[in-house]
Amino acid sequence: MAEPASKNPKLDLSQNKANVMLQKAAEGKYGIAGVCVYNLEGILATVRAATAKRSPAMILLFPWAQSYSSTLLAQAAATAARSAPVPITLHLDHAQSPEAIHIAADTGFYDSIMVDMSHYDKAENLAKTKELVAYCHEKGIVCEAEPGRIQGGEDGVADTADLEAIMTTPEEAREFVDTGIDWLAPAFGNVHGSYGARGIQLEYERLHAVNEAVGKEVRMVLHGTDGFDERIYGKCIEGGITKVNINGVLNKRYLKVQREAGLGVSETIERGTSVMQEAIEECMDMLGSSGRA
Repeated sequence: MAEPASKNPKLDLSQNKANVMLQKAAEGKYGIAGVCVYNLEGILATVRAATAKRSPAMILLFPWAQSYSSTLLAQAAATAARSAPVPITLHLDHAQSPEAIHIAADTGFYDSIMVDMSHYDKAENLAKTKELVAYCHEKGIVCEAEPGRIQGGEDGVADTADLEAIMTTPEEAREFVDTGIDWLAPAFGNVHGSYGARGIQLEYERLHAVNEAVGKEVRMVLHGTDGFDERIYGKCIEGGITKVNINGVLNKRYLKVQREAGLGVSETIERGTSVMQEAIEECMDMLGSSGRA
């Protein structure tokens, strides 16, 4: 009989670039922006913002990038990250199938991958997560997973918007840590996409309880940050969060530029890149990562 995951030896990925960045963030009590990008403009905006603010950063692609461009966007992002004058890594977010994870891991472009099996029932979620984490670890890639289920959906992520939210418990967090994951994205009232009329209602006590249970073994990740301000970010960082995914705050500004009349193609691209850079820089200031590179 196979030993429990918690008994199996775990590969030492402490020197993985993304792990090093988040370890420093945990020690320094700040957050690192994981910037969800869809195009070259988003990649450039992230690198330029990180360089201007002397901040570490992570470029996040969704599996949509693979179906849309094969490996082209990932290759561009990896090249930009590795040639930047500040620490930047490449992450595949919400990878929802073994096939997508295998494809990404085999490219050699990604420093980290989110193994998102949250659309399966709990037992299958845990089993698939353990198997896929092992596959990624063998290639030197660190892994993130989502215990429970964060409500809502994001552009480029399938099979989440209509599923019911399931809050993360310390016990469930422990089960996921035992699969071998490196980063944990808890559900504590956070929502993918817009918070709507309900507004932002986070259960900070739940976040602290999860962090108390497993925070010494994994880094904590925050999803669903649309509309967050410096005070909310600060409370999440106090609860152990080190990686903070940002999406709407920059991409809404990009879409607004796209809809403006009278701009030429090159001017639209340049203006779109500029407004996204401004949004990312604002987030870096709020997360406390500016000047940390």
